[in-house]
Amino acid sequence: MLGTFVLSAGYYDAYYSKAQKVRSLIRNWTDEVFSKFDFAISPTTSHPAFTLASLSEDPIAMYLEDIFTVHANLAGNSAISVPGLTNNVGLPFGIQVLGKSFCEDA
Repeated sequence: MLGTFVLSAGYYDAYYSKAQKVRSLIRNWTDEVFSKFDFAISPTTSHPAFTLASLSEDPIAMYLEDIFTVHANLAGNSAISVPGLTNNVGLPFGIQVLGKSFCEDA
């Protein structure tokens, strides 16, 4: 509902159109990178798995756990997270593979 209000209350140019311009810059830069490379590999999250409710006290820390997955959504690229290895205390972490837009079959 908040998004609808912002778009209809005269904030369209202030927020939405500027966000779309930034998104276009991100997409263009990503397309340039993938003109040289077939895919990119990154961690899925910034830390290994955490125990249930261990980050519930800090909403910013919880939000930042998926920061590496945002790029694929903004740029419109194919991405998959696969289970990775485990760290020295046995907690798992994921590896994200990011590919070119509309090249899922490659």
